[in-house]
Amino acid sequence: MTATAFTPRIFSGIQPSGGLTLGNYLGALKRFAEKQDEGIETIYCLVDLHAITVWQDPERLRQQTREAAAGFMASGIDPARSILFNQSQVSAHAELGWILNCVARLGWMNRMTQFKDKAGKNAEHVSLGLYAYPSLMAADILVYHATHVPVGDDQKQHVELTRDIAAKFNHDYGVDFFPAPEPVIEGAATRVMSLRDGTKKMSKSDPSDASRINLTDDADTIAQKIRKARTDAEPLPETLEGLKDRAEARNLVNIYAALSGMTAEAVVTEFAGQGFGAFKPALADLAVAKLSPISTEMTRLMADPAEIDRILGEGADRAEAIARPILDRTLDIVGMVRSRRG
Repeated sequence: MTATAFTPRIFSGIQPSGGLTLGNYLGALKRFAEKQDEGIETIYCLVDLHAITVWQDPERLRQQTREAAAGFMASGIDPARSILFNQSQVSAHAELGWILNCVARLGWMNRMTQFKDKAGKNAEHVSLGLYAYPSLMAADILVYHATHVPVGDDQKQHVELTRDIAAKFNHDYGVDFFPAPEPVIEGAATRVMSLRDGTKKMSKSDPSDASRINLTDDADTIAQKIRKARTDAEPLPETLEGLKDRAEARNLVNIYAALSGMTAEAVVTEFAGQGFGAFKPALADLAVAKLSPISTEMTRLMADPAEIDRILGEGADRAEAIARPILDRTLDIVGMVRSRRG
């Protein structure tokens, strides 16, 4: 069988679970915007079906979906250059998700570390959706024949599962229909850590607001959080090796590198021998310059929710035009009998 040459296409998504942070910006949104300049079609999705794997207040979910869309656009995602939509408006995601549920193996799901982390000791009481959502994530990717998936390193396992599901489908039906998507993990701060504990990921669920920079924070709040970030008494070393056991220091260096476009090595070289009394103000100025315009633009966009809804609707129409033929061909391959309408 001749291998199919799939058109390069980027797909990625974020749950609209509220409270976009610096971690979301550096680990995802900034990179999403940059991908628009690479000459490859980019599809970005607010995965609201994934959000309801845990209970959500309906009105709050609608608000968070619009806020996440505003965050995407304020961070540089242009809905004219990329496809931006929310998952529930394109039913092909859920339809292909069921088919892939029947392809994926139970043992594969049992190995998913994120389910174990999220369910904890309460695994018998969480939703079936939380357990099975990696299969829906595979559908999100494969329904567009996406070839590249920008993700944080904590999501790499899910893209690997997607590759396994695609390979098994192709093998089971004797086709070369689904591509094997590649995870794209790059950048100095793909995993941004807490400002209060450099060993923990920056998270909107942390009880301390000082642990994170929210994309809705104003300039004064951003600067204050950087100034109060936990560090140590030692000056910055001359090489990255000197940050090996200094988690908080390494985190701030990584953030500076990612915001400035420098390498972490170049940042250490520039500030070698200086203490955090000098480094933090420089980082605060940089963070304010890069992030406060995003906060201002998000506020402007959120003042017109109807316009956000219109943009998401147009994106959904464009996504549907790609996804529907791929789903229809999938149904043909698996042997579904359907009437031919239209």
